[in-house]
Amino acid sequence: MTDVAPAHDAQVDASGLNCPLPLLKAKLELNRLPSGAVLKVIATDAGSQRDFRAFARLAGHTLLREEEEAGVFRYWLQKA
Repeated sequence: MTDVAPAHDAQVDASGLNCPLPLLKAKLELNRLPSGAVLKVIATDAGSQRDFRAFARLAGHTLLREEEEAGVFRYWLQKA
């Protein structure tokens, strides 16, 4: 595994928002993107880890990478 974050086509900053808003903002942005595009999401809600893992699995998207540093969570989702 590489330490280089994947390139992304769009980004959503959901910092300071609580569940379910980070996931909702990500879903809205994914709806605008073409299949195969990568969305980077930034969140500060610890519950977002569980939410994004489950969302990717259930919706068929690929969670390419997730990071956590000092209470900031970053996710790279590739749209199905």
